[in-house]
Amino acid sequence: MRYVVIILLGLMAQTAWALNVVATTASMGMLAREVGGDAARVTVLAPPDRDPHMLQAKPSMMRALRDADLVVAVGAELEMGWLPAASQGAANPRILPGRPGYFEAAAQVPLLEAGEKADRALGDVHPAGNPHVNMDPARMAGIARALAERMAKLEPDQAAGFRQRAERFAAAVAQRLPGWKARAAGAPGAVLFHKDGNYLLDLLGLPVLGYLEPVPGVPPSAGHLQGLAAKLKGRPGVILHHPYQPARGPERLGELLGWPVRQVDLEPAKEADAQAYFHLIDQWVAALAPGRP
Repeated sequence: MRYVVIILLGLMAQTAWALNVVATTASMGMLAREVGGDAARVTVLAPPDRDPHMLQAKPSMMRALRDADLVVAVGAELEMGWLPAASQGAANPRILPGRPGYFEAAAQVPLLEAGEKADRALGDVHPAGNPHVNMDPARMAGIARALAERMAKLEPDQAAGFRQRAERFAAAVAQRLPGWKARAAGAPGAVLFHKDGNYLLDLLGLPVLGYLEPVPGVPPSAGHLQGLAAKLKGRPGVILHHPYQPARGPERLGELLGWPVRQVDLEPAKEADAQAYFHLIDQWVAALAPGRP
């Protein structure tokens, strides 16, 4: 009898999760974890401290994708440089675009900057729209609901749980959103390094005052910084950048303008839950409105 119990416990441990989910970024992993609950085993491909535009396909990515039931990608070409190659190397047809095992977050919500001209002279432009939807908690709530429906399609027996957890995440966003907006109200706006903070500033009703990159993906030059400083001189603002972005440009612009320079993360930790994601948004709001309670 003891051996039967041990065997049953071993089988339960192996089948505790119904879906093997691979998320491309930590924010997508957070959503998959929140919606999937105990029914999903989630692996995240992109390190949160690296620029997700600049990764390369690795054997470890292919191994993770080989056994995946569902890929949760950001989409809008954010992972174009590495996810197609990793998926091809994984040889898993279930997770290819167009299949039920491929879910694209950016396809579930309206995108900012959609329809921009695809011209390499303009830098890393995404014609489908700005892919950095993780910085808009309201859009993330809509993506969570869509993800619940996709998971339900793959695992119908777990559908009620997926939907309940998506609604729980959406309710938590709705509860926090008025506080974020109230704290940021009247803040002067920010210069961003890249266009990855646009969604949050748009949600909060704050202006993007400029970008350290002269065009997306191109580092700031001395002339560009001087031009930005001349344009913004005499008005208040903050300068935001991420740990993996060179600090010299933001610091130089801060010196020219007398503005505070704040380093903020773009992604939560790899194993983040909803609370860690909300803390990330708290960090941004505090940086945009320093000194406000």
